[in-house]
Amino acid sequence: MTEQSRQSGIKRIGVLTSGGDCSGLNAVIRSVVYRATETYGWQVYGIRRGTLGLMERPVLCEELNMSHFRGHMLRMGGTMLGTWTKGNPYNFPMPDGSRKDRSDEFFEGYKKLELDALIGVGGDGSLKLLSQLSHKGGIGFVGIPKTID
Repeated sequence: MTEQSRQSGIKRIGVLTSGGDCSGLNAVIRSVVYRATETYGWQVYGIRRGTLGLMERPVLCEELNMSHFRGHMLRMGGTMLGTWTKGNPYNFPMPDGSRKDRSDEFFEGYKKLELDALIGVGGDGSLKLLSQLSHKGGIGFVGIPKTID
């Protein structure tokens, strides 16, 4: 994003899917992108692989626009962004079997993207975790539930 667009008040939001995969996630992502870009003129960044995407370097993301949803995308099951079911940044499983608090890496990734807010699509556990992260990091957060619990 250019400095000029930041100064003009253009918002940047991130969207991620977390937890188990299910149908309808691409339609939810499309709705977020459509409303944010077409109605408000915001920039939307799709975070790949859930919370893990913000902890990776480089951050796993791409700017999304309506061209990402042409053709058969809405008829495909699952999520175009991928998901992650073991990505608790507070208790992250490491290759050696230990666990580590990587929440600071999550916040660093959020800051690297210069996001104004994060939209998370997930079940009970994912939304609870994202809510905790948003409170700790002072992140604007909207949760979209995908659960029957």
